Amino acid sequence: MDMRVKPAEEERHVKANDRDYNERFTYADNHIKTAKYTFYTFLPINLFEQFQRFANAYFLVLLILQLIPEISSLSWFTTIVPLVLVLTITAVKDATDDYFRHKSDQQVNTRQSQVLIKGKIQKEKWMNVRVGDIIKLENNQFVAADVLLLSSSEPYGLCYIETAELDGETNLKVRQALTVTSDLGADVAKLADFNGEVVCEPPNNKLDKFIGTLYWKDNKYSLDNEKMLLRGCMLRNTEWCFGMVIFAGLQTKLMQNCGRTKFKRTSIDRLMNTLVLWIFGFLICMGIILAIGNTIWEQRVGRNFWAYLLWDELLSSAVFSGFLTFWSYIIILNTVVPISLYVSVEVLRLGHSYFINWDRKMYYSRKDTPAEARTTTLNEELGQVEFIFSDKTGTLTQNIMVFSKCSINGNTYGDVYDEFGHKVDITEKTPCVDFSFNPLMDRKFRFHDSSLVEAIKLEEPLVQEFFRLLALCHTVMPEERSEGELVYQAQSPDEGALVTAARNFGFVFRARTPETITLYEMGQPVTYQLLAILDFNNVRKRMSVIVRNPKGQLKLYSKGADTIIFDRLEPANEELMYTTSEHLNEFAGEGLRTLALAYKDLDEDMFDEWMKKLLFASAALENREERLGALYEEVEQGLMLLGATAIEDKLQEGVPETISCLTLANIKIWVLTGDKLETAMNIGYSCNMLRDDMNEVFIISSHTMLEVQQELKNAKERIMGPSRERFSSSQDVGKTDMYASDSVFEETIIAECALIINGHSLAHALEADLEQILLDVACLCKTVICCRVTPLQKAQVVELVKRHKRAVTLAIGDGANDVSMIKTAHIGVGISGQEGMQAVLASDYSFAQFRYLQRLLLVHGRWSYHRMCNFLCYFFYKNFAFTLVHFWFGFLCGFSAQTVYDQWFITLFNIVYTSLPVLAMGVFDQDVNEQYSLRYPNLYRPGQLNLLFNKRKFFTCTLQGVCTSFILFFIPYGAFLCAVRDDGSHISDQQSFAVTIATSLVIVVSVQIGLDTNYWTAVNHFFIWGSLAVYFAILFAMNSDGIFRIFPSQFPFVGTARNALNQKSVWLVILLTTVVCIMPVVAMRFLKTDLHPTQTDKVRLLQQATRRQGPQEQNLRRVRRTSSRRSAYAFAHQQGYGELITSGKNMKVHTSSTSAVPSSSPGRTHSSGNWIENMLKKRGAVEAEETMDSGVTEHIRADERSEDSLETLYTH
Repeated sequence: MDMRVKPAEEERHVKANDRDYNERFTYADNHIKTAKYTFYTFLPINLFEQFQRFANAYFLVLLILQLIPEISSLSWFTTIVPLVLVLTITAVKDATDDYFRHKSDQQVNTRQSQVLIKGKIQKEKWMNVRVGDIIKLENNQFVAADVLLLSSSEPYGLCYIETAELDGETNLKVRQALTVTSDLGADVAKLADFNGEVVCEPPNNKLDKFIGTLYWKDNKYSLDNEKMLLRGCMLRNTEWCFGMVIFAGLQTKLMQNCGRTKFKRTSIDRLMNTLVLWIFGFLICMGIILAIGNTIWEQRVGRNFWAYLLWDELLSSAVFSGFLTFWSYIIILNTVVPISLYVSVEVLRLGHSYFINWDRKMYYSRKDTPAEARTTTLNEELGQVEFIFSDKTGTLTQNIMVFSKCSINGNTYGDVYDEFGHKVDITEKTPCVDFSFNPLMDRKFRFHDSSLVEAIKLEEPLVQEFFRLLALCHTVMPEERSEGELVYQAQSPDEGALVTAARNFGFVFRARTPETITLYEMGQPVTYQLLAILDFNNVRKRMSVIVRNPKGQLKLYSKGADTIIFDRLEPANEELMYTTSEHLNEFAGEGLRTLALAYKDLDEDMFDEWMKKLLFASAALENREERLGALYEEVEQGLMLLGATAIEDKLQEGVPETISCLTLANIKIWVLTGDKLETAMNIGYSCNMLRDDMNEVFIISSHTMLEVQQELKNAKERIMGPSRERFSSSQDVGKTDMYASDSVFEETIIAECALIINGHSLAHALEADLEQILLDVACLCKTVICCRVTPLQKAQVVELVKRHKRAVTLAIGDGANDVSMIKTAHIGVGISGQEGMQAVLASDYSFAQFRYLQRLLLVHGRWSYHRMCNFLCYFFYKNFAFTLVHFWFGFLCGFSAQTVYDQWFITLFNIVYTSLPVLAMGVFDQDVNEQYSLRYPNLYRPGQLNLLFNKRKFFTCTLQGVCTSFILFFIPYGAFLCAVRDDGSHISDQQSFAVTIATSLVIVVSVQIGLDTNYWTAVNHFFIWGSLAVYFAILFAMNSDGIFRIFPSQFPFVGTARNALNQKSVWLVILLTTVVCIMPVVAMRFLKTDLHPTQTDKVRLLQQATRRQGPQEQNLRRVRRTSSRRSAYAFAHQQGYGELITSGKNMKVHTSSTSAVPSSSPGRTHSSGNWIENMLKKRGAVEAEETMDSGVTEHIRADERSEDSLETLYTH
C-alpha cells in the first residue's frame, strides 16, 4: 500500500498550542494505517484485487458460462473447486499479512504520549496527537511525530537520539534546540504560553533535510534538520525533552519513506504471461474448429435427429448450435489455461527462499547474521545474472580502517627496515611500537615504525602539528566511561582510525563542547576554542575547522581528498607537494586510502569579516548550502601542506576467489565506487580483476565530451582491431542471433582488456550521444571500474545496461549511497556491514559477506532456475496431455461437447492427482550437487542464455503434450473397437473408456515426472507413488456402492472402475499406451545425451563416476600487487555534525561505540602464484578423473575438436 501523501501546500504554517488555527489547514492527524483492509472491506476489496489477475477473471467468466444449461456439459464444481481453492489460499495469505499490519498499527497508534493541553501535561494516545501540539518525551521513548526540539534536560538544549528505525544505524546522533527555546526548560507555564509560528517546507521524504523558520516575539530563527526529531527515532541518554509537532501521521518523513518499492518481475514471469495469452488464443482456435465442425455435422447429420430430440425452435439452427458449442468447448478445454500455475509458482519460490534463509554456509557467525531472502519473486532470476555492479568499500573490502602509514613534511613513516636498510614485510610477529609513554593509549592500536614515536618525543613541530590536526579536525564524539577509558563515536571508520592514531601518538582527543575541544598533548591538557566547522559534503570532499589556540592564534586545519587539497595550496608548497605525491604513489601499491592534511594561519580582521558573512548565510532560507559553500571556498585558500595519511581498508575474506569463480561463470563484474581512480585500481589488482598481463587497461579521465568521445572511440578501435575482419559479418545478423553472436564475440576478444573511467568523464559518457559507445567498450572489456561516481551515476550505469542489453543485472552494496543502484537493478543485494542497514532494507537479498554471492548465484540461483524451468515444462506438458483428449474426442462424438473423463476426475486432476509430485520436483530437484555447481562455474551459462525455458522449449513441451493426448485417446479407442471382456461381452462403454484413458494419463504423467527428476528424495517418492495410490483410492471410492447410496445423483456409475480394471485387456491397453508415450522420450533423451551432451550432462556423469570422492575445492590465491599507481581516499562518511557542534554550549555522548582496531594486517597475498595456474592444475585433475572410468569416457565421447568438450567448463 502506498502511504505517501502528496503535499497539498507549497509551505506549511504551524502555530504552537493553537489547534483551532492549525485545523484550518486540514493537516493529517497522527493516526497511521498501513493495513489495506477492514473487517467489512476485506472480502470485496480482496476479491476485486484477485480478479484483476487475468487467470482468475478468466475462470470466473468460465464459471458463469457453466451456469448456462444450453452450453455447459460440465458441472459448475469442476471450475469452482479449483477457483475457490486458489482464491482462498491467496485470501488467507493476504488476510494474515494484513492482520499483522493491523496489530502493528494498533500497537503504534495506542502508544502513550505526554501532550501539553490547556496548560497541563496529559497522557494521550499517539493517534490523538495533532500538528502544533507540544509533547514531552522521556528517555528511551520513541518520538511520536516529526517535532521541532524546543528544550531538553541536557545543557543548552542538547539531546541524543538513535535512528535505527529510520536508517538502521545504531550510533547516537545529536540534536540541539534553538537557544531562545531551550530557555523554556521544563516550565509548563512558559511552554503553554509559547505561541511561536513555524513556516517550513511541505511534507516530503528527505530524511536528512529540513528547511524552515521560527517566528516568535518579532524575531525569526532559521531551522534545519539538526533541530528536528523525526518519528521513529528513540530518545537516548536524555532524561526529557519537549518538542512542537510539525508533521504528524502519514505526513511524517518516516511514513513518506514507506511507499511501495518498485515491483520487480522476472523474465520468466513476463514470458509466462505471454504464454498464457498464447494458450488462451490456442484455446479460442480449438473452440472455433470444433464449433465449425459442429455446424457442419448438424447440417449434414444432426438435422436428421432434430425431430426426435424435441429441441426448442431457437436451437434448431446449425449455426446457432455451432455458436453454443464454441462456448461449451471453451468450458471443457479451459484446463489448458492452468489456473493453479500461479499458486504453484509462488509455493516453489517460497520454498526456494527458505532454502536461502536456512543455508548454514551463508551464515556469518561473527555477527550472527544469516542470509535472508527479502523477496520471494526473484529466486529463479538469480540463475540468469550476467552483470554484477558492486560497491567497493564495505562490499569488497571490510570497511574496517587501520592507520597504516603517513607522510609528514616529506618523510614517510610506517615501513620497517632491517639492519641493512632493506624493507621488511610486516607480519603478525613484527614487533609493535611501545606506546607505554602514553597512559591514554588505545591498547588495540598497532604500529610498527618506531621512528615516528621518536619524532614525537623530539617535539618536531610539523610532526606535532600533523597529529594536532588529526585530533582537532573531525566530528567524532568522545565518551569517557572511566578515567582514561575513552570510546570514540565516529561517523565513519576512517575518522575513528585517524583520531585513534593521534591518540596513541600523544595527541589525545579527550572532550568537546560546542565551543571548545580539549586535547591532552603529551600528557598536558590543552583547550582550543572552536570557532567554526566547515563541514564535509559530497561536493567539497574535505572538511576544515577554525580554532583559536591557547596562545590566541587563529588556525584553520583542513583534511580531504589530495586532489582537492593540492588545488588550494600556497605556491611555495610545490616541492613538498611533489614529494608527498610520490609517497602517495608508494602507498598506492598496497591499495591504501589516502588523505591530505593542510593548515593555514588566519588574520584576525579577515576572520571577523568572514564570520559576519557566515552568520548571515547560515540564516538564509534560500540557497543556504550554496552560500555557505562559497564562503568555505573563500577561506580554504593558500593552505600549507603538512602531509598525508594512508589507511588500509582490508579486503573481505574470499573476495578474489569469489570474483574469479564468478568470472569463470561468464558474469561481468563492474565496480562502481566513490573512491579515487588509483585506489579503485589497486583494489582491482588485489581482487584479481586487474592483472599485469592484461594487454590493455583503458583509463578514461577527460573533462570534455569531445575528449571522452575520442578516448572511447580509440579504446574501441584498439580492442576490435585484430578481430574486425574475423567478425565483420556479425553486424548483419538478426537481433535474436546477435545476442548469442555478441556473447561469443565478446568472449573471444575481451580476455585481456579493462576499462577504468572516473566520475566527471562518466557524466559525459552517460549523455545520450555517448552512452552507446560507452556500453560497447565496457561490454568488450573483461573488467570495468567506475570511480568517483555519485549514487545517481551508479543507478544510471545500471539503468544503461538494463535498457540496452538483454541481460539480468545484480547490484550489491552496503551503504546508503548504494540504495539507488540496488533498487534500479533487476536484483538488489545488501551487505549488512559497517555503514548501517540502508542497503539491506532496500535490497531483495541480504547477507554479511561478499563471498556468499558466489553460493547465492551458482548454487541457489542456478538450482532455482533449473527447478522453475523443469516445473513449467512439465506443467504445460501435463495440462496439454490432459486437456486435448477432449479435442480428439470431439471429432468422434459429433462435436457435441461431451467430455471423455468423469467430472470429478477433471476437478481433481490438477489439485490432487498431479499437484504434489511436480511441487516436490520444483522444490527439491538438483541436476548436479552444490560442490560440482561451485567447481564448474560454466554450468551457470544456460541460465544466462535462457536455454532451459523459452518459447522454443514451450512449443516442444506442448507438442509433446499434444502427441501424448493423441496417443492416450487413440490407442484405447482403437483397442476397444473390437475388444471384448473375458466373458465375451462388449467392453467399450463410455465410462470404461474414460477410466482407461484417465488411468493411463495418471500413470504416464507420473512416469514422465520420474524421468524429469534428477535428484530423488523420500518426499519425491512419497508424493509420486502416493499420488498414484490416492488416484486409485478415490477412483474406486467414487464408483463404490456406499457413496452411490449417499449421493446417487453425483456418483451414478457404480462399479465402473472395478469392472474395467479387472480385465487383462484393459491393463494391456494401459501398458501399451504408457510405453508408446514414454519410450520416444527415453530414446530421444538417451540419443541427445550420448551424441550431443550438454555441459550439465557431462558433469552429472562425472559426478556419478566420482561420487565416493570428496569434492576438490578451488584454491584461488590472491596476488600481491606492487605498483606505482596512485591510491586515493574519498570520504566515506556522510555530511557531519559540524553545524550542530558549533551551535550550542555543551556536548556529551553517553553510549559506547566499538572502536576495535584489528591487530596487525597480515600480508595481503601469497607470493607469486595466481589463480590461472590453479585452474590449469585443476583442468589436469579433471582430465585424470575422466580417464578413471571408461564408462564415463564412453558416454562423453563428443568430438574432441568441439568447443563443447568438458574442458570448456574452464576455458569459457
